[in-house]
Amino acid sequence: MKCKICSGKATAIFSALVLQKYTANYFFCNHCGYLQIEDPCWLEESYDSTVSIEDTGLVKRNLLFSKRSSVIINFLFNKNGRFLDYAGGYGIFVRLMRDSGFDFYWSDPFTQNLIARGFEYTGEERIELLTAFECFEHFSDPIKEIETMLNISKNILFSTRIFKGTPPDPDQWWYYYLNTGQHISFYSEKTLQFIAKKNNIFLNTNHKSFHLFSTKKLSNVYFNFLLGLSQLGMVNVLKLGLKSKTDMDFSLLTSRGKNI
Repeated sequence: MKCKICSGKATAIFSALVLQKYTANYFFCNHCGYLQIEDPCWLEESYDSTVSIEDTGLVKRNLLFSKRSSVIINFLFNKNGRFLDYAGGYGIFVRLMRDSGFDFYWSDPFTQNLIARGFEYTGEERIELLTAFECFEHFSDPIKEIETMLNISKNILFSTRIFKGTPPDPDQWWYYYLNTGQHISFYSEKTLQFIAKKNNIFLNTNHKSFHLFSTKKLSNVYFNFLLGLSQLGMVNVLKLGLKSKTDMDFSLLTSRGKNI
């Protein structure tokens, strides 16, 4: 099978039962370290609800990512710029970031914007940094999706869990998400490095689940130091000069004279 990342040869490595009834065949590429599923024919059924009932970490994850993103933006990017949350789901993350003073916008063709209505991305905004949390593993055509993101911004802060070496067996890694069938693309750090090199950008990673594609070349030790700061209660201190957009957004939306 042809690898969707590097076009090399992907070899069958194991099979697993998805949605308790479909056989999923997994193919691994030794060249770039990418793991893919052959013909995931169950996706329409999987996305009967875009957010899985098993995703109990949705709110916790958004709170964590808002802290990490705030620190990364403050130290590495123009905090007064405009930002986009790609595949933004219900809009929780966008609302959290706007409440913190960052000019964030929302985009997601598959999920209804419930929390950040009125701040949809129109394509006209110049985007300083794009965030893409827990969506890389959903991509059926990763290279195409990543190219779309890079056309919006060359800086992408994203999350997806990665494996080391040979992919773990299906019964040894919960991230395969077999009960829902929504996770169909799996990456190693080698895969992410390949994608970065292919697009002439740099990769920073915590070697687990949080990563940055960027035009900025910086020490990975420094990147992880910044992530550590977000866990030490430093977020509010670092946001000096930013004013929450909560009340400003209320006034803006009210002035439009209709429900968004």
